[in-house]
Amino acid sequence: MPPMGQPGMPPLGPPGMPQMNQPAPPSLGQQQPGMFPPTSHPGMAPNQQGMQQQFQGVGGFPSGQPPQQKFDPNMVHNDIQATQQGINGYSNFKPPMGQPGMPPMSQTGMPPQQSMQPSVSQPGTLSQGMNGYPSNQHPVSLSGMSSMGPPGQSQMGQPGMPSMGPPGQPQMSHPGMPSMGPPGQPQMGQPGMPSMGPPGQPQMSHPGMPSMGPPGQPQMGQPGMPSMGPPGQPQMNHPGMPSMGQPGMPPLGPPGMPQMGQPGMPPLGPPGMPQMGQPGMPPLGPPGMPPMGQPGMPQMGQPGMPPSLGPPGMQGMGGFPPGQPPRQKLDPNMMPSVIQVIEDDRTARSGLFPTGYPISEMPPLVTTDFFAQDQGNSNPKFMRSTLYAVPQTEALSKQTQLPFSVAITPIAKLRNEEYPPPIINLGDTGPVRCQRCKAYMCPFMEFIDGGRKFRCPFCQASSSVDDAYFAHLDHTGRRTDLQHRPELFLGSYEFVATKQYCKNGIKPLEPAFIFMLDVSYNAIRNGLVELFCKNIRSMLENLPKDANTEKSNMKIGFATYDQTVHFYNLSNKTSRPEMLIVNDVNDIFVPFVDGFFVDVSDAEIALVNCLNEIMKNFSDTRITETMLGPVIQAGMDALKSSDRSGKLFIFHTSLPTYEAPGKLKNREDRKLLGTDKERTVLEPGTDFYTKLGQECVKVGCAVDLFLFPNSFLDLGSICPVSNISGGTIYKYQYFDAERDGVRFLADLQHSISRDIIFDVMMRVRTSTGIRPTGFYGNFFMQNTTDIEIGAVDSDKSIQVEIKYDDKLDEKVPLYIQAATLFTSCSGQRRLRIHNLCISVTADFNQLYRMTDQDTIVTHLFKHAEKLLRDKSPKDMREEMSSKCAQILATYREKCSEQAPMGQLILPEILKLLPLYTNSMVKNDALSGGSELTVDDRVWMMQLVPSLRVEDVMRILYPQILPISGLTLENPNDQLQWPQAVRASYEYFDNEEAYFIENSIVAFIWVGLGVNPEWVHDVFNANNVAQLDTEKQDLPERDNPRSRAVRQLFDTIKRDRPRHPKLFIIKQGDGLESWMKKFLVEDRYASNNLSYVDFLCQIHREIRNILS
Repeated sequence: MPPMGQPGMPPLGPPGMPQMNQPAPPSLGQQQPGMFPPTSHPGMAPNQQGMQQQFQGVGGFPSGQPPQQKFDPNMVHNDIQATQQGINGYSNFKPPMGQPGMPPMSQTGMPPQQSMQPSVSQPGTLSQGMNGYPSNQHPVSLSGMSSMGPPGQSQMGQPGMPSMGPPGQPQMSHPGMPSMGPPGQPQMGQPGMPSMGPPGQPQMSHPGMPSMGPPGQPQMGQPGMPSMGPPGQPQMNHPGMPSMGQPGMPPLGPPGMPQMGQPGMPPLGPPGMPQMGQPGMPPLGPPGMPPMGQPGMPQMGQPGMPPSLGPPGMQGMGGFPPGQPPRQKLDPNMMPSVIQVIEDDRTARSGLFPTGYPISEMPPLVTTDFFAQDQGNSNPKFMRSTLYAVPQTEALSKQTQLPFSVAITPIAKLRNEEYPPPIINLGDTGPVRCQRCKAYMCPFMEFIDGGRKFRCPFCQASSSVDDAYFAHLDHTGRRTDLQHRPELFLGSYEFVATKQYCKNGIKPLEPAFIFMLDVSYNAIRNGLVELFCKNIRSMLENLPKDANTEKSNMKIGFATYDQTVHFYNLSNKTSRPEMLIVNDVNDIFVPFVDGFFVDVSDAEIALVNCLNEIMKNFSDTRITETMLGPVIQAGMDALKSSDRSGKLFIFHTSLPTYEAPGKLKNREDRKLLGTDKERTVLEPGTDFYTKLGQECVKVGCAVDLFLFPNSFLDLGSICPVSNISGGTIYKYQYFDAERDGVRFLADLQHSISRDIIFDVMMRVRTSTGIRPTGFYGNFFMQNTTDIEIGAVDSDKSIQVEIKYDDKLDEKVPLYIQAATLFTSCSGQRRLRIHNLCISVTADFNQLYRMTDQDTIVTHLFKHAEKLLRDKSPKDMREEMSSKCAQILATYREKCSEQAPMGQLILPEILKLLPLYTNSMVKNDALSGGSELTVDDRVWMMQLVPSLRVEDVMRILYPQILPISGLTLENPNDQLQWPQAVRASYEYFDNEEAYFIENSIVAFIWVGLGVNPEWVHDVFNANNVAQLDTEKQDLPERDNPRSRAVRQLFDTIKRDRPRHPKLFIIKQGDGLESWMKKFLVEDRYASNNLSYVDFLCQIHREIRNILS
């Protein structure tokens, strides 16, 4: 790898530098729609390896055409074989060859030269600039779909048909893999053993082929209800699964407290009898037993698939006469796998990622561990686009339905190998800008007229160069001082702002944090006050600070409240700090400013004495009613009167019912959740806190709410004050200091210490022909262009949607610039600039080849949450499903028109779009019903708009890791992470324990057959039955197994914006059914679908669109 160089120096040479002795880039040819590059080409996408072998013998296609499956509608019995030939082999793909994460380079340290023309690839040629993403497609054959019944029902093959893999290839469990089915299910299909069909069925497989039926599992279910026992499929473990998330954020009730189920849900049974929560469904048997139907009823239900409808004895929808067994379900193992895609990307693209110049390279997935090298386009951690080849016209964009937006995280946390944006001080002249559109100087500006003018790429206007900024041009047209001007060769950088960028022309003071603690009876009883006072002093050692500064310059202030507000003067260094009480809550004011804001180091003694006095003075309080509105007003006024920006940390315990501004009443009605009337309880009941949030933004103040309720809090009315101002809401239901204290303190420490900027204004500029129109995030806008926020931290992101004004020129790339004006932690007013350059194309193949799946899924998730504010949950689900189908239908029509209609053809980059779409519409934030409280649902919904891309991907798919085999002899060693498991109960082994997390909540699921020695080493219990599931932490035991599990959890916690709440669940426990909501490939409730069911539904919608 080339050396990174010093900050502010061009990592790979300045743009436009002639590349010495560099061979010309490979020639690019034309490609037929849907054409595959050869499967042996180095650098090929992982999912192509072995593809040619699989499709050999499929006639009718000329050389170089995609080897898609021929379809004969008369050969019904061959549908499944054709299906599996079209989709088998995902787990057999090999990682690509070549150097991970590196674009084509000939000379060390020289960036690849890119053409402005859209890249196309010939068979045998990888698409230029794709970094391992060739333009292959993903055929999933769903033949026979035309005779389908209601949604969710697919045509199945007969038991006894040839195997689900390629002909002649036996299905085998790899040595060392976990059980092939759910806990307790017998192992079938081991190497050397013939696979067995359902009991009582004759073996009908051809010689040398295993039977197609799930190994040893009887197909029994209740007519009309989906069978809940998953089939015995081989476990697909993949090494080194990165952190991921999962839908269905939990109600976060106290450990051991049963979560409310759906109406009509049967009571939770004893251990060993997990209840799946289907209304009206009988409880399932013990794990490992197939679901039992009702006596005398024909058993037609397939696991995870709705059965054929109709009364007993009636011919099924699949066309089988009475007496014949049902057709087999599609094998989930053959469907595209999140784990496989992530592992392939990590194998190919981990490590160094050069961002590219002039056209931005398409970045790795957010789950891939990479470090970016800024070559003129911003690090994707700062700015990431949904498309890296943009449609030329609005009509083309509407036809594909691919959203065009950018996800911007202005102050994203970087890896140690990545350099922060350099700070540029141009003195009193300030930043250099275009005189017409006001865009800031960037690497894409072209200097002309001997350096006396520059041409703006955003508006094409020419502007004069001030004498102070002038430099001559060399023979290549570049400025001679380019290497000393980071703004001319980097994609991200900062300018020191002049007085004209400051309020009233006055440079700001250092920002401040104000801590405002509820000291009512509830806060004393649950231990909050004592816990806070004993720990806050040590946390203040980690206040945020500017880079290259020894200590933080931020100020702090303290106040407490119940039915009055108490301010503390910390400048008094005597043994007893001064406390001033404000009783007039209807006209709140700050009694003093001098002495309220202090440096931590200067107020050491006074702060310790103050915290001790708070614990002592309020220990016997009997005040139960509290207020909230005047408290926030008081903190905001304190900042305003001292001309500071900052953040309020509010610690609150109950519904504010005291007679004061912002008083609220109990309006909870959880029965409305999930219905068309749910907006009446989710929307604010008053606009008081919305207006208060807008006032906070004008002051440059954000509000973090730490909530500790035991009952309804009306979060729907309260949360706007935090959301609009750019704050964060933390919620601890039924808080107990002993049980939940560690989690609360970890969240508070993270909120205090993370990178943050204050009094923020952001504007996104684009080149002519497009403009930003839609905005998703937590902010306030007084006009259509300027985003205003009280504070922005490293965990917050903003999604900006871009629309068309005119047709674009295919030969000219488009440019996007995000400029963020802010006050730093040291009180310096600065501008942070992020730039992105993207190519334009009219080629459908290029469009689908250059999409970023993670950013598209994030956009759709935030769009779905926004839809819920105006539409019913049912309308939202239908619209998101339709949008997914439209995206895939256009690809099917434009890029793969020769494939038979029985195949579901998915673009390689977007082959997981159906899975993520199904996951988001099932997510509790969007579809949570009466099993949640209203506050829980509001809390989950308000998280969505400001989530970063990586947070969304974790929430929409879980990270599930088997942990009973982990050991760590030396605590200082790095743990080798285990292979991950797909998010389905089908892959759980009762002799294993699994760690499941989605960055909000975490579970350790312990199978009944786990080794008792492991249970003792990790939990200090003699066996699984004696596990204490009330605990929410892992005991610190000095043995290799305990060290390994604790290091795994600690590593995950450090990388999350919140400390996940941990639940320990034994197999068959009452809470197991709640945990299963997080297994997003399965069907959880009657109003959602499994992954396979949803894929079939999307295929039907695609066929309807194309017909």
